[in-house]
Amino acid sequence: MDDRAPNPSPLQGDAPEEWAPTGIDVTVPSIARVYDAVLGGKDNFPVDRAIAQQSQDIVPEIGDVARYNRDILGRAVRTMAKAGITQFLDLGSGLPTVQNTHQVAQEVNPDAKIVYVDIDPIVLAHGRAILAENANTTVVTADLRDPKAVLDLPAVREFIDFDQPIGLMLVGVIHHLGDDEGPEAIVRDYLDALPAGSYFLLTHFCASSPDALALEGALLTSLGTGRFRTLEEITAYFEGTELLEPGVVYLPEWRPDEPVPASLTVGQRLMAGGLAIKH
Repeated sequence: MDDRAPNPSPLQGDAPEEWAPTGIDVTVPSIARVYDAVLGGKDNFPVDRAIAQQSQDIVPEIGDVARYNRDILGRAVRTMAKAGITQFLDLGSGLPTVQNTHQVAQEVNPDAKIVYVDIDPIVLAHGRAILAENANTTVVTADLRDPKAVLDLPAVREFIDFDQPIGLMLVGVIHHLGDDEGPEAIVRDYLDALPAGSYFLLTHFCASSPDALALEGALLTSLGTGRFRTLEEITAYFEGTELLEPGVVYLPEWRPDEPVPASLTVGQRLMAGGLAIKH
């Protein structure tokens, strides 16, 4: 979670193979590393870059889509921090990139605490090194599909006070759960654990165009995950909370810092999300 600027192209350069932690099969693609490749990072391997290239072939704007996702994270975290949220649980956080949760939150409140959770051990390896000097931030390896196990982790309990409002974040991750994995119930378990006054941020691939559905098919085939759901299905994850304006919308439309065109491109409609408060 560093300040490295993305490369101009998601496929520039070759990732050094020797940095892979022992036991990592670099022939198997990783969600976190594919996302890193799309953003133009260097913590990825040829198998990850191949999927990034395939995605770019279908949706040429895919690099912009990844940035839209980072941008809404920044705007939403800033909104939460300014509303008084001082602790954040970022599930499926992915590899270090730009405008990470701790950087945005701690700009508003240097004492804000952040727990990053990801299943990919490379995230842990890089995150621990980068965050070694940030006493209010930690990274743990866990499977978010087991909410009880995640919430009971000593590292989570050490950083997060569940008697105080929390900023729960599921940014670009629930779409990697298949319908058979019960994503609605998983989200509900996390929401049920939040005290009143907590916030919930979620972004998700959206079944908004034929190109979106074509990308869904490609990701399901090559990566094994990547479910594109409708705006109505995405909105359903917020059941029982109060959505903040403007509700669940395409990412560039969520409280933009600059004017948004009346007619959005395929890439601008590829993901949707929203921020809600639990009462």
